[in-house]
Amino acid sequence: MKSFPVKWLYLFALSLIWGSSFILIKKSLLGLTPYQLGALRTIITAVFLFLVGFKSIRQIERVQWKWIALSGFLGSFFPAFLFAIAETEIDSSIASILNSLVPLNTILFGFSIFKITSTKRQVLGVVIGFIGTALLILKGAELNPEQNYLYAGFIILSTFMYALNVNIIKTHLQYVKPLGIAVGNYVVILIPAIIVLMFSDFFTAETFENPNLKMSLVYVTVLSFFGTALAKVLFNKLIHISTPVFASSVTYLMPIVALTWGILDGESFTPLQFFATVIILLGVYLSHKRKK
Repeated sequence: MKSFPVKWLYLFALSLIWGSSFILIKKSLLGLTPYQLGALRTIITAVFLFLVGFKSIRQIERVQWKWIALSGFLGSFFPAFLFAIAETEIDSSIASILNSLVPLNTILFGFSIFKITSTKRQVLGVVIGFIGTALLILKGAELNPEQNYLYAGFIILSTFMYALNVNIIKTHLQYVKPLGIAVGNYVVILIPAIIVLMFSDFFTAETFENPNLKMSLVYVTVLSFFGTALAKVLFNKLIHISTPVFASSVTYLMPIVALTWGILDGESFTPLQFFATVIILLGVYLSHKRKK
């Protein structure tokens, strides 16, 4: 019972941080390509993490590095590019809404691959949350018919990766400290990110002459520190003190934050969307209750 308020504190903090990440991605894309953004986000995050916790990788045993590597690519490397690509065609708020598929996929993968059981009430909560997400998606499509929703597939693919990553951490890295996991992830994916950046035409006159580049670099730096480096450590800690389903349910609250930023950025918000967010919160509550 003592850990209950703590895990909810982590959940809400992550919701605020990650919910704000989508608008930061949108703003970063004004002066960067998706591949430049994904690579810079990974490189800058690695620098932050190495400065504060490089020594923490000593605790990682040799047999654990394969899971650290897999976690790094699934939970950080590929999604950084996939979300950036997706947001070239769809709104940041819609991206966050689609990201709410993570808890459902976490349950499916946890049960089918990692043999992690979930109660009927948890499943019901996730389904209810998914219904709320579906309402938000449908309303978003209605409000933005000009958007190419085929790009939503990049986000859906990311949700599969996130779900696998949550279960990997819970199953195979339970006894590695959160900072150690985060630093280990970026030890593995830093070099691939540098290679991508080198081939992304970042170091060209066209890129440096872009008037939006300076602010894009500011946005991606903020995104890297808060939305990736700090959030990674907090998320890994949340997985350790709760369950994979609870941890991944942060994606149910993120759309509320993202939609708020969307309104401030000129996007619409309707009564139906508000109703859908209430359904999502109900789903979060039910999915975390193991007993009646």
